[in-house]
Amino acid sequence: MRLRNIPRAEGTIQAHRAVIKRPEAQRGCWRQVFGNKHPIHIEIGMGKGRFIMEMAKRHPDINYIGIERYSSVLLRAIEKYDTEEYNELKNVRFVCMDARNVADVFAEDEVDRIYLNFSDPWPKARHAKRRLTSTEFLVRYEKILKPGGLLEFKTDNTQLFNFSLDQIKEAGWILQNFTYDLHHHEEMNRDNVMTEYEEKFSAKGNPINKLIAVRQQKTGAVSPADEV
Repeated sequence: MRLRNIPRAEGTIQAHRAVIKRPEAQRGCWRQVFGNKHPIHIEIGMGKGRFIMEMAKRHPDINYIGIERYSSVLLRAIEKYDTEEYNELKNVRFVCMDARNVADVFAEDEVDRIYLNFSDPWPKARHAKRRLTSTEFLVRYEKILKPGGLLEFKTDNTQLFNFSLDQIKEAGWILQNFTYDLHHHEEMNRDNVMTEYEEKFSAKGNPINKLIAVRQQKTGAVSPADEV
């Protein structure tokens, strides 16, 4: 999908108080950015920001960083942030960057959890390495996610989801839980925060897939064959 360029996006982003302009300069120092020692959760490809801002609102004891590659999309997120519902949040920041550079922006073990929501499926086989759940990206996440840290992924694209399950296994991560129908899975749907895409797809009757994976090996993991 081609994104419409918004000329004012760059200037607005550069001037906004919640946007970190030189994120690589904060590598290893993100807790100082927030002024506390709370856990750090990041969303890669946050879109218009509903998910991460609602999470920040519900969990003031967690620091959230939303990463978005496209300035025109990030503009929509910070416009949402500036509404009365979210503009008092102190525990959320935004970064405009390519996800391939996450290891340049976060230090080893600095991140406690990573969220991937409705990522671009890159359907052509030759583009598989660009998928945010590919082994290439999982290696990047391992560099910043603390041992025992979690990766949560949601999508309505079953083909991408099956690819992701295979990549998690190939990369040596542990699959903690997963479902092909999130909204009818009592445990995994508990406290679920829907993204804009999730609401749209669910309204059409599309089931939502979700997986939770753990960086380090531990017992008690499930395999696709065990899923109910």
